[in-house]
Amino acid sequence: MAAVLDMKWCHVPVAGHALLAVADADGLIGLYQLLGSKETTYTLQPFASFALSKQCLALSLDWSTGKAGRASPQPLKIISSDSTGQLHLLKLDEAGSGLHEVATWQAHSFEAWIAAFNYWQTEVVYSGGDDSLLRGWDTRAPGEPTFTSRRHRMGVCSIQSNPHQEGILATGSYDEHVLLWDTRNMKQPFADVPMQGGVWRLRWHPLHSHLLLAACMHGGFSVIDCQQATETQQDMCAISVSHTLPRSLLYGADWSWLTFCRLLETEPSSHSGSWSGSDPGAATEDEAGDQWPGPPCPGSLTDDRSGSKERTSPQPSTEDVREGSSQLHSPRTKICVCDSGTEADPNIHLLATCSFYDHVLHLWGWENS
Repeated sequence: MAAVLDMKWCHVPVAGHALLAVADADGLIGLYQLLGSKETTYTLQPFASFALSKQCLALSLDWSTGKAGRASPQPLKIISSDSTGQLHLLKLDEAGSGLHEVATWQAHSFEAWIAAFNYWQTEVVYSGGDDSLLRGWDTRAPGEPTFTSRRHRMGVCSIQSNPHQEGILATGSYDEHVLLWDTRNMKQPFADVPMQGGVWRLRWHPLHSHLLLAACMHGGFSVIDCQQATETQQDMCAISVSHTLPRSLLYGADWSWLTFCRLLETEPSSHSGSWSGSDPGAATEDEAGDQWPGPPCPGSLTDDRSGSKERTSPQPSTEDVREGSSQLHSPRTKICVCDSGTEADPNIHLLATCSFYDHVLHLWGWENS
């Protein structure tokens, strides 16, 4: 496989399986099914692929199913961008015949770094390019943009529609700013958050509508609290936590869909929760002698529980987190999949980052106090 430049899981099952979409340096959009075996191990098997065009890199992709819930007759779609400035709208035939091209059009003069759906109106897509333009498109008539914004001063490389709150759009740029927009009025953003690096990727939290994760290249990653801004449509964002990785260039960051859940006292001592990944680490014992999984990785980021400082309002700080190998969860917690039937601890979050120079994938835990 060529170098992978973007990947996203589909939020609904396809043919009964989880589906991963990958954009690579050969200009291919590849789909992979997650399949299990009798030994409870999982593999990714090719499901479908589509070549965007000759001599281009597939730079980004997005599924139309970014928010929970989808009308059953609504087709699954993918929007992708490439290094020639084009956008490609693809449709997935869930019967198994693969990806089909719906439309391709020239969106930018240089690289189209990012393309994304409006998750609430999936006929609408947005794109950002190295020409510093942010544009909107109606895929039913994609020849002319519905708007063009020059508000970012450098290349636009990250866009995501808020999956929880209709009308909220986040964009990021090499100009080291995150902008929040009301999609009903794209003339000016309602919030502008200065960062400490080019904003390569943005991800809204899967459960909390106000938390926005930013991968900021040489500036590491930050979690932005957008609650006041999105509720009041005013420029009132705050940095909940930020962390830099020396000698690293952070190009990817995303939230985990796993969460920490408190075990009820009535539950038996045995547990079914486990760390994700093939190497969960050595088990440790709690006071009752139960076996609990170890930390997700030797360099995990955890909160510093030794201090007693409390903050009612998040501020830019790295005091919330420290690097070490102590366990994130207490003896009475477990990791489980986010769903409506679990009692999740809303203050503990898992996220992953990947960096360029050192080729490292980090799994981090953050407790928001």
